[in-house]
Amino acid sequence: MRAQLTDTQRALAWQSASVLLGYPDDDLLGRLPALREAVTAVPGPVGEHLGRFVEHLAGTPAAQLAADYVDTFDHTRRCCLYLTYYAHGDTRKRGMALLKFKNAYRIAGLELTDDELPDHLGVVLEFGAAADPKTAARLLTEHRAGVELLRLALLDRSSPYADVLEAVSLTLPAIGRRDAAAVARLAAEGPPAEEVGLQPYGPPEFMPSTDQHLTGARR
Repeated sequence: MRAQLTDTQRALAWQSASVLLGYPDDDLLGRLPALREAVTAVPGPVGEHLGRFVEHLAGTPAAQLAADYVDTFDHTRRCCLYLTYYAHGDTRKRGMALLKFKNAYRIAGLELTDDELPDHLGVVLEFGAAADPKTAARLLTEHRAGVELLRLALLDRSSPYADVLEAVSLTLPAIGRRDAAAVARLAAEGPPAEEVGLQPYGPPEFMPSTDQHLTGARR
């Protein structure tokens, strides 16, 4: 069942999820009281999933959180936070898909630095929460299969981060037949593997300061 949220509630859920998908450094952990307050304002299962992950962060030693993050997102390809990777892998088509994200941000008056990749799920959620929810929703829906595959991969690992993806998924349209088929294919075959010399996909940093300020940390 899809979440019935107001625009304000959805923005709050996306902003919270964006922050929670960041590297669990001192800055993020210091924001837990504010995050706890924020997610309680999001009703239903979306807020419950986000709240459960906030409590996981609050109750787990920082060193373990850092190790879990690296093991989950840096060392496990099935848990990639970069949405275009699922559809295009390391191929020429991915470069064009990345440009589409970057152009969407530029039209909204935002610019990323050259060493940032615009398809990081946290960045897209932050963009939707703080700048252009309609465009962000379109980008997320176009990459619905990637979001779903990430959700399933985290569930398979029994990762606490699955709660964040469950919350995000509930804010999006239900997965359709075409996307379900894409998920099944990607789960069986993986993304395309043509190497084209793209730069290593390290996590993006902060959104740079622009006319519209975006919050939420990336490592």
